Amino acid sequence: MPSSDNVRFFRSGDGNISIRNEHNGREAKVNLFDPGGMLNEKALVEIDTVFNFPNNRKGEHISLRLLFLLDYFSDMIAPGKMIHLISGYRSPAYNQKLKESGGNVAGTSTHMDGMAIDFYLEGINGKAMWEAVRKENCCGVGHYGGKSVHLDSGKPRFWEAATSKVGTRESEFNRKVYLSTEYDRYRQGEKIRFFLTSLSDFPFGILRTATLFKDIEGKNDAAALIIQAQDEEECILINDRNASRSIYATLPGGLESGRYRIRFDFCRRPFEQMPTMTLSNEIEIIKE
Repeated sequence: MPSSDNVRFFRSGDGNISIRNEHNGREAKVNLFDPGGMLNEKALVEIDTVFNFPNNRKGEHISLRLLFLLDYFSDMIAPGKMIHLISGYRSPAYNQKLKESGGNVAGTSTHMDGMAIDFYLEGINGKAMWEAVRKENCCGVGHYGGKSVHLDSGKPRFWEAATSKVGTRESEFNRKVYLSTEYDRYRQGEKIRFFLTSLSDFPFGILRTATLFKDIEGKNDAAALIIQAQDEEECILINDRNASRSIYATLPGGLESGRYRIRFDFCRRPFEQMPTMTLSNEIEIIKE
């Protein structure tokens, strides 16, 4: 692992976050790092509370990449200002309830994976903030009008109210499944955690052998990556959302330093509309 966590992400601010839940008044004013530059576990728990993220599983938090993106963009656009949270974590049941009541809610929302926030910064135009995030092509960002925006750490994409496709069936049949990693930077031989998100249906399977690509387009393979599993089955069954957030593999040694992407291939696909594979976000492997 890199010597400190503050180099783990491609985009991060100064580590100081002030965030308030506008529904229940919960607040956190914390630094994401401890004095040694490592992640501040106590601060993460405080932020989880503001997001309404259940912390009954040890080590589980709101997406770290989301927090660092939020820190980065809030520092860039309105340094030192309070982040006003409108919507954070949503349970699948609550997400469905909002959808059925006619809200602008996707059935495969990244809010259910703890990877999204709807928020505003006082005095900042929502459309201008959306434009600033959109230019970096790093994440998901949506604007439905007004002063708030949606930000998530899923697949890079952008939308407005007219282009959101929330009311369509486009995301059904796991068609929008996306693979992401916990961090952006890793070293050779390090364990890496994966998340499969934007899922509409379970169960399905992933092949035990994933592929590491040494170019970000996913064309030139560099190494095989063996996914951890309790048995020797070549097709690993993903039965529920918890399983889709707890996928691990160990990066091989001997890799060149540089940018990579990882491909998962699917098996036991429940629908022919489901993709046969998905590529991860870009990561950087550091040789130390």
